Amino acid sequence: MNSLPARPAWPVRQRGAVMLLVTIAMLAILAMGALALDGGHMLVNKARLQNAVDAAALSGAKTLQQMSGASNAASQTRAAALDTLALNAQAAGNGELAQALAEGGTGFALVELATSVYGPFSYPGPLAARYVRVSVPSERLQGFFWPILSVFSDQPPEKAVAAIATAGPSPTSPCNIAPLMVCGNPNQYDPDNGLFWGYSFGGLEVLKGAAGNESAIGPGNFQLIRLGDSSGAADVREALAGGISQCNSVGESVETEPGNTVGPVSQGFNTRFGQYSGSLSSSAASYPPDLVTDYSSPRMTYNDGTGKAEYEGREVSASNGDLSTSTTALLDYNDWQRRVAGCPSGCRNDGVFERRVLKIVVGNCTGASGGQTSVPVLGFGCFFLVQPLPTGTGNQAQIFGQFIRECEGDNVPDINPVEDAGPQIIQLYKTYIDNTRTPSDDS
Repeated sequence: MNSLPARPAWPVRQRGAVMLLVTIAMLAILAMGALALDGGHMLVNKARLQNAVDAAALSGAKTLQQMSGASNAASQTRAAALDTLALNAQAAGNGELAQALAEGGTGFALVELATSVYGPFSYPGPLAARYVRVSVPSERLQGFFWPILSVFSDQPPEKAVAAIATAGPSPTSPCNIAPLMVCGNPNQYDPDNGLFWGYSFGGLEVLKGAAGNESAIGPGNFQLIRLGDSSGAADVREALAGGISQCNSVGESVETEPGNTVGPVSQGFNTRFGQYSGSLSSSAASYPPDLVTDYSSPRMTYNDGTGKAEYEGREVSASNGDLSTSTTALLDYNDWQRRVAGCPSGCRNDGVFERRVLKIVVGNCTGASGGQTSVPVLGFGCFFLVQPLPTGTGNQAQIFGQFIRECEGDNVPDINPVEDAGPQIIQLYKTYIDNTRTPSDDS
């Protein structure tokens, strides 16, 4: 009896294998979608948050510069930074930032101050603080496919972004300088001890001489200079009002403008006090006054015999920003700074910050001769204007100013923060997170 041939061994079917592969593939696709969609969402919101924090730091640093030394400088700086952050949160596309800010309250963003860009930062910080750091440690974001990551971990990473920014002043070669020059000593420059070419904070100086005064530049010069191609009384008037821009740099030379030109000088200069005359009678909109235009009355005068300023016959002394005689305290830079810090109370509605502060060339007048001449630039000084000029008095046409360490500048900032004097411009810096100057990844 013949046996039947054996059946071939067919492979056993693996039911459900395709489904498993499809499931794994779908999970992988969804995970990639989570990374793409949620990752892109994080990058966009990181950029938006960084822009808002950068603006907040700049705003805070600007406020700190304007209120430097005031008792409420830290609180006003913090308020300005947080207000700017809130305004940016209200912009189109920043809905999540606005929601996070509302939910986080006062702890959402930190505002800290320091004397150095490298820190240490704290709040309210030191009285001499110059730099502002704004940080948002965590802004939680909405998750789209982010929860899928819980498949791979019991505790998926939090979807959040962070940002930090540091801002403060940096020296700059100004373009909006006044057509005035004071002579400096290159051997008396010691910033660590508060000495800048022989000038120190609060010192009362003659920024423009008058008839009968001895000139350090030489006969015929009254400390007036030419800005670029400008020359003559009309250009001096416009430049003193702030209508001529000329960029100068250390090491270059400036050309002097001989002559007293009392009328044009006073007309341009006095616009900063809200006093308009001559061809500038209707120029209040173009050349606004300072926020505070008060000054001691009667005006100070100059004693040719002693070479000193006097008030009602008594010599004026200067001490750490204060001006006074043996019997009278005068309105000075410290008074102005306190008044400006309290704005808008007591300030002019049509006023502009620091119109009473001039950026002035500090020249090396050694060897200068009389008449029109060239003088090398040592640097730039900031001077607070004490009083307006009288009109029609050539022998009392001196411009008095107090030397201050810093003031608002323009042009291009330096790449590094340094201890220096003169015009400063507010800029962003790399943020450092410790005393070893480790840069932050979030700035």
